[in-house]
Amino acid sequence: MKLAFSKPTRNADEQHNLFSRFHSFGFEGLQLKQSQYWGDVDHPERFIEQWGQDAPAIASGLIMQGLLDEAGIASLRRVFTFAQAVGSERIIFCHCQPRQGLSRADIKSFAHLLSDLGKQARQHATSLSLHHHYNQPVMYREDFEVFFASVDDQSLGLTVDTAHLIKSGITDIAGILREYRQVVDTVHLKDISDGAFKLLGQGSIHFQPVFETLHAIDFSGWLCADEESESELIRAMGTSAQFLRSGI
Repeated sequence: MKLAFSKPTRNADEQHNLFSRFHSFGFEGLQLKQSQYWGDVDHPERFIEQWGQDAPAIASGLIMQGLLDEAGIASLRRVFTFAQAVGSERIIFCHCQPRQGLSRADIKSFAHLLSDLGKQARQHATSLSLHHHYNQPVMYREDFEVFFASVDDQSLGLTVDTAHLIKSGITDIAGILREYRQVVDTVHLKDISDGAFKLLGQGSIHFQPVFETLHAIDFSGWLCADEESESELIRAMGTSAQFLRSGI
C-alpha cells in the first residue's frame, strides 16, 4: 500500500504548506482537489516549474468532479493531458449526476461511457477511477453491481470511500473491498459521525475490519486519508498519518 493525503485548502499559503510538508508526515503522495490544480490544468509547465521533481508525487492523484455531458467530457480530457505532463498516476472522477430518477439502463450507459474514457486515459499514461458517492449514480449496493458488470476490459478502477459508503447506507465496507478487489485501486479513508465528516478515529466507523481486509486481499494501491473535517491542516496531517500507520 502507498499512503496519500487529501484535504481542501482555504488559500494559497495553506496549499503551499500542504504541497511542501506532506512528505514530512510520511505520505508518499497527495490526491489533489480540483481547485488545487485547475489553475494550471492548461499550463502544466507552470506546475512542473514550481514543484520540480516533487510534481509527480504532489499530483499523484487528481480528483475531478463533473457531469458526463459534452462540456464535462471535454474538461476531463484536459485533465488527461495535464496528468500525462506532470506524471499523475490516477484521475479520480466524482460523477455529479444526482442519483434520483436514474434507471439501470442509465447506470449501464455511464459505465460504457466511462469505459471509453478510461481507455483514453491509458493513452495518456494515466488511469481513471470512479469515486462512488452519496447521491451520485453509483450509490447503492445494486448500483455497484450494475455499473461494474458493464465496464469494458477493466478500463476503469474503483475508489472506495468509507464515509460515503456509510452515508449511502452500506455498512459492510470490508464486503465491498472483497467483492470488488479486482478493480479497487484507491481507498479513501474518511470518518463520519451524525452525517458530518470527522478526523480519522474521531467518528463512528470501526476501521479494524477495513485494515484487515486490505491485508487479506493484498491491496497494493493508494490508501488515502481523505480529510474533509474542519480540522486545521497540520493537525489533520499528523493525526491522519498516525492513524494510518497504526492501522497498517
